Formats: sequence, C-alpha cells, structure tokens
Amino acid sequence: MSAPTLPEVAGWEVPLLRGAVWTLDSVAGGLPPWRARVEAVGRSLEDASCWYGPAAQSAAAALVEVSAVATAVTAALGESLEHAQRLLGEAETARELAERALAAAASVPVVLDGAGRLAGPLPSDPVTGLAVEDASAALRAEELAIEAVTAGQRAALAAGEAAGSLAGLGIGGALAPVSFGDLSWLVAGDPSGPSVPCPPTGGDAAAVAAWWAGLSTAERVAAIDGRPALIGGLEGLPAWARDHANRLVLGEVLADPSVPGHATAGAVAAEISRRESDGEQVQLVQFAPAGELVALGLGDLDTADSIALLVPGMTNTPDGDLDELVGNADAVADAARAAAPGLAVAAVAWFGYRPPMGIGALGTSISRAGGRALDSALDGFSAARAADPARVVVSAHSYGTRVVDAAADAPGRMAADAVVLNGSPGVDNDAEGLEVAEVYEASSPADPITWWDAHGEYSTWDDDFGAIELPTGPVMMHWEHYSEHFPTLAAVGEVVAGVRESA
Repeated sequence: MSAPTLPEVAGWEVPLLRGAVWTLDSVAGGLPPWRARVEAVGRSLEDASCWYGPAAQSAAAALVEVSAVATAVTAALGESLEHAQRLLGEAETARELAERALAAAASVPVVLDGAGRLAGPLPSDPVTGLAVEDASAALRAEELAIEAVTAGQRAALAAGEAAGSLAGLGIGGALAPVSFGDLSWLVAGDPSGPSVPCPPTGGDAAAVAAWWAGLSTAERVAAIDGRPALIGGLEGLPAWARDHANRLVLGEVLADPSVPGHATAGAVAAEISRRESDGEQVQLVQFAPAGELVALGLGDLDTADSIALLVPGMTNTPDGDLDELVGNADAVADAARAAAPGLAVAAVAWFGYRPPMGIGALGTSISRAGGRALDSALDGFSAARAADPARVVVSAHSYGTRVVDAAADAPGRMAADAVVLNGSPGVDNDAEGLEVAEVYEASSPADPITWWDAHGEYSTWDDDFGAIELPTGPVMMHWEHYSEHFPTLAAVGEVVAGVRESA
C-alpha cells in the first residue's frame, strides 16, 4: 500500500469512515446473540423436542455449518473492528493536521510537497535577507504537514490490518464470497494449504467440471481434504474425487454414533467392505447421510464404456435396502458384459432421493424432488465425462419411473442415452417426452402395479406411450425385474450394452 500524500489526507471523508466503522461495530455486536439463537434451535433438534426424523437431522447439520461460519465471521469482524477503530482515530488526527498545515502554508505563502516538505526556499526580506516570522510560520506548516502524513501512514497501516483480518473470509481478494456456500468454503479452508478458488454455485455441472479442470493437483487435494462434504456432493466432478471425499465424510460419521445418519453410514460401510473384499471396485459418488442420500458405483465410472444407473421405488431406504439395490446394479452390469463381452461396464445404485414410504407415493412432491436430483446427477456424469462420453442408461423400478418422468421435466434435456421403465405405475410424459433416444419398458401380466391408474396419463405398456417392450414372463412379480430367473434382466443388460434392438 503506497503512503498517502498530504493533499489526499486533507481530502479524506472522515464522516463516511466513521459511519462504516459504526456499521461494522453494529454487525459484530449483533452476531453473537444471533448465533446463540441458532445454536439453541440446533440443540432442540438434537433432543427431538420440536422436530425429528431425517429432515430434522439435515436441518441440524445445516445449523451446525451456519454456526461454524458465524463463529469464524464473528472472530474476524471483531479483530477487524479493533484495527478499524484505530484507523478512524488516526484518520481524524491526520486530516485535522493536514488542514491546519495547508492553511498555515497558504498564509505565508509557501508550497508543501506530497510528503509535507517545503517545496521551495524560505521567504526572505529583500533588505535584511531574512523574514524571521515568515520563516517560523513556514517551518511550523512543514512540521504540521509531516505529522499529518505520518498519521496518515499509521491510518493506512491500520486499514491494511483491518482488511487483512477479513482475508480469511475472502474479503478484498480474488476469492470474494458471493453466497453462503462460498463463505462456508473459505471459512473451512486450511490456511496453511494452497488457496483454492470457490467452486461455482447454482448447480451448473459443466461449470463445476471446468473449475476442477483448472485446479492444480495440490489444489485438488486441498479441496478434497478441506471440504470433503462439499466436494463429495458436487455434480460434475470425476467419480474418483467424489469417492475420496465421501469416504472421508463416511469415516467421520462412523466415528461418532451421535451424528445424524450414523445408521446409513453403517449400511454403506458394510456394503463397501463386502464388495471390496470380493475384489470389486466401489466408488461412493454421493453420501449425505443426514438426508439418507447415497449413490454407490460398481466399477470405474470415470472410464467405463457404459453406465447403468438404477433408481429404486417406494418403501426402499439405504439403511435397509442398499445391499439389494447394489446387488441389482451388479446383476445388470454382469448382464451387460454378457451381452457385449469386453465392454467396460459400471453401474450405480442410486438412492439420490428419498422414496416415499407409503401414502406419499400418491403425491407428486417426492417425484419432482427426485426428478430434479436425478437430472442433476445425470448432468454431473455427462460433464465429468465430456471429453470421453460414456453410454448412460437409467433403469428405474416402480415409483422410480415417476422420478425419471419428473427428471424429463427439469430444465434442459435429460443427459442419458436410454431409459428402462420396470413395473411402472404410470407416467405423465409419453416416450418422446422423456427426452432420450431410446425408451424401453417392462410390464409383467402378473404385476398389478402396472394396472394401477393412480399415476400419470400414460401406462407404459400402452401403444400410445410409445416405448419398446422388453420381455418379462407370465408369472414375474413386481419385485422380480432384476431376477436371473426371468428374461427381463438379460434384456436390460443388452440395453445398457447398446446391443438391444431399438425398434
């Protein structure tokens, strides 16, 4: 920071600075009681006195993050305020001295330079050669000016220290936060590690992928280690990075039974251990245990030629049904490999939404929320693999077909090559409205769910819907679409492999 000049000091708007310091003082003083109220709400959620269940657990986790950010902001503002108050005092002194110095110089008259020094010789009497009073006044003006500039330098130093106290919040630098997420990212960062730019906000997977591509290896490691929960949930990142981050979160949750989602973490850890002990590659590409959201990949999602994403139906939870959904994903991947030997196949057991547990299935709010999440996840896979696209097939079962239907209504086209609708209770869009090149459906005559008219305008087996029918079996029940005992599994595998006839 360059030293202020005498004219600059004389022109300082001290009243505006005083108002800014007052505002900073007001904000800094208001944060502690506000944080206390937030933490009180969080404690009430912990003992389930006003709200309980996964949604309350998610809210409690969010309040913990808010409290952590508020604590960091309070500390930074308090430190900055001390420097700002010193800045105000020095600025008031500097401006008063500068005004007096300029007035004294004008009365002689003499000229003072930017540093407060006399710019020319002292006034002199043409007869005696020296005017003592004028010389004394000029020297006094110079003294006042130097004092003013010195006080201005102290004010500038205090201003730099006040700004420096906020640097950890991104104020004044290239990483200035524009949202709470950005602020949380900066607060949680490791000050001893490399400075990592905030990831893009707004859910643009392509922008996230571009942000990641622009980071150095050291910055990527710092981002994963510093903010694993955020990195693990960013759509658009490669699966290996999300897996690394989510496993860090998994370890933290497993270590503390009181953390929301501990049961979900246990189910995830058990499934990973079981699969990896059999030599399988597993990638934890989504893990938000408080909300019971999990996506477990089998195989390498970053290099696979074809990816199958399985969407479960109602009454399924990660705690109780993750092993079954992962087993179905494994069966579909095996069927795809059998249909196209040598093909690199990966599959995802996707609990990226919370299926309804009963009567909620009659509404549309759950499917709409699930559809947005599915659309975002597919955008993420597409962005992460933009340089080397994979064939992506969504295979949904029962209420999961409603989620696929809702995903098609999200902004932009659904980033999949094909969808398979198994045992659907009905959808609102026809096959063309699902926005993918290939739409398949499997409806067993023994499955009463497909006869149900409670959902949507179309039955997927109806010719008006326009899907390609997959073989089932006359006695195949609603829950047996991925069973090796019926032809549907092999047909789904052919779709995933891209060798099934599409007409």
